[in-house]
Amino acid sequence: MDLIENLLKFGDLEWDKPHVGVEQKFYSDGKTRIRLLRFYDDFVEEHWCTKGHIGYVLDGEMTIDFNGELKNYQKGDGLWIVKGEQSKHKVLIEKGKHVELVLFESEE
Repeated sequence: MDLIENLLKFGDLEWDKPHVGVEQKFYSDGKTRIRLLRFYDDFVEEHWCTKGHIGYVLDGEMTIDFNGELKNYQKGDGLWIVKGEQSKHKVLIEKGKHVELVLFESEE
């Protein structure tokens, strides 16, 4: 991965498929990670996530379940999820839908 003059070239990175229904490309400097993510309708998040995320939806749409409170995000929307149990969440993708987004995350 070349980081030239602060230019991150996602096109030079290979897609990683960490779970069914999700693929990602990411770069990390050990403190902060940037991820290009694609979620598809066969993605099922089994556990609640308590990590913090800051991001932007590039394409498609998704719903995030914040412990029973559902919020819809679509192309052009930003998101800011605070780290912690009070913000636990799961991504939901409707049948026939997908989402592509970029996330900025602390690795601490």
